[in-house]
Amino acid sequence: MSPMRYMGWMTGCSVLTVFVSIIWQTFLTLQTLSRTTVLLTGLLAIESSLKRPANETPPKVAIGYGACTDLQINATEFLNRYYKDYKIPTVTTSARDVVKNEDELLQSFAYYFQNGAAAERVMANGTLFKQLIEFAKVMDKERIHWYMGGNAPLMAMRFFMEGAEVLLGAHMSKKMRPLLPKEIRLAGVEIPDDDIHIILEYMAGDVWGPYVAPRANRYILHNDKNNPHIRAVEEMTNALKLYHPQLLVVSGLQMMDMFSFNPGEREKRLQQVKMQLISQPSDTRNHFEMASYVELKLLQELRQFVLPYVDSLGMNEQELSNLQQVLTHGRTTLATDCNPRIAHTLDQMRQVFIHLLEDYSVESRSDPKRRRVSRLHVHTLAYQAIFTIVDSQWKNTQAAAAKAALTAHRYVCKSQFINPESVLQVLDDSFATSMQENAPRMRISAASPVPCWKEHVQYGRDLERIKVEICVAPVLVCREARKTAGAGDNISASGLAAQL
Repeated sequence: MSPMRYMGWMTGCSVLTVFVSIIWQTFLTLQTLSRTTVLLTGLLAIESSLKRPANETPPKVAIGYGACTDLQINATEFLNRYYKDYKIPTVTTSARDVVKNEDELLQSFAYYFQNGAAAERVMANGTLFKQLIEFAKVMDKERIHWYMGGNAPLMAMRFFMEGAEVLLGAHMSKKMRPLLPKEIRLAGVEIPDDDIHIILEYMAGDVWGPYVAPRANRYILHNDKNNPHIRAVEEMTNALKLYHPQLLVVSGLQMMDMFSFNPGEREKRLQQVKMQLISQPSDTRNHFEMASYVELKLLQELRQFVLPYVDSLGMNEQELSNLQQVLTHGRTTLATDCNPRIAHTLDQMRQVFIHLLEDYSVESRSDPKRRRVSRLHVHTLAYQAIFTIVDSQWKNTQAAAAKAALTAHRYVCKSQFINPESVLQVLDDSFATSMQENAPRMRISAASPVPCWKEHVQYGRDLERIKVEICVAPVLVCREARKTAGAGDNISASGLAAQL
């Protein structure tokens, strides 16, 4: 073969290879879009089943405690500008529980950033905290965003959007009150200034020094003066005497984490939360929304004053792992796998469920006010998982999981319209229901976009059995996340609203 013919043959092969590659990539893209469209259609169909009749009385929800103003800013851009003369730490094997100076802030942020884990930390240095806020204020206005924040107000807004009548227990300034719909009742007094939280948001793939974020998430700093004392508890307790909600939600207690109280003060405040919970009639369901905790003593106090008196718990994968470690081994954990396998999450949920059932079985004889947990909801980047006891007050478990999954995309993308091209598929077509050998597998398909099944959970020395329903909904992950702070609050509230 002559050199010219050989070169022509090689060129033709190269063109053919590129052409085949383009065709193959196009095929894969169309296949992914087709699967996404099928899943989206299925999720929307399930969500549509939740529409309430026009003449139906709206459910009543009460939620506490606290409120704040969120200052949201891009994490890497902000830290690179503020700490341009600082060296980014290259070794981060642990995180600080309390941030006291610049070095500790960078070390703490680096730890959670490289793990893609959400974190909320106290900045004990009030002077530094104010400096960070003032520096953020002088950046381009397009670079920073101010929002109403706090677990309780965000969940209250979501419940209101889902058609519920809402009572919010929070102290807030006259500047913040107009941000709430006037229909939301407020139990709390006016304060001069709201606490501010700095929300350092980052996207999947963001680079900071030697680190790359594996997923979109946020790192939150606060120097709160009002929220740790949860002073709205008493006003809310009084309002509840006439309000009679179907659901009472306790949230925001992570503001107590690592806060410097006078001896015995925190226990007294948590005792007030307990009194509020046990004063509710049996037909009012109590829910506790977990958050980012690092202080073991506080988690043990929550196990004493809060967990025994709620019917339902909501949390993300980091908080699930932390709670499971506290209940099983009496220790805390920090960052864990930011995208855990479904089987692993379900096994952790079973362990938490069993521990709480065993606590109830042993202690309810001497404390008749204790409640048996009947619902767990874990929200992750890729899926929603909900456990409910069969024949309990919780209904629509499948629809609740679907609703939570759709809310996750809409909130993070900041769009009510879900475009299949803006979706990142994370889950496979099937998953194991446990890490145990030979565990059954469930398929996610057009016929079953939200797989559900029933199983028995055994607990206690006598191996008591209780039947639970488990539903897992795939999240159509937002390809370009626009906001992650508050996502968990909105997801959890939408799932709860679907089950009232």
